[in-house]
Amino acid sequence: MSVITKQARRLRRRRRVRAKVSGTAQRPRVSVFRSNRGISAQLIDDIAGNTLAAVNWTEPQLRALPSAERAARAGALLAERAKAAGVSSAVFDRGGYRFHGQVKALAEGAREAGLLF
Repeated sequence: MSVITKQARRLRRRRRVRAKVSGTAQRPRVSVFRSNRGISAQLIDDIAGNTLAAVNWTEPQLRALPSAERAARAGALLAERAKAAGVSSAVFDRGGYRFHGQVKALAEGAREAGLLF
């Protein structure tokens, strides 16, 4: 009898999402990673294999904030960096996580700052 771990189930969901979502230079993919301590996100052009912009919870302006507020501010910061890189719209890759809590706050923060999903 095999036991499917929580990480294995998330990886299966992540692969299922990635089979349907791909980023281009005009419309990159927003890849989200959430750990127990924080959240990070990247804008990725899958065709060229480049990261266009990134944000991490360990940055000084995000580190001291509560988790939901930190995620929303990280989304806004990612949107600002996307605009600086010349990106106005993207596709959202939730990375196998449920779309609630920090993941949802990051997406809404990016939308409010002007990044279109």
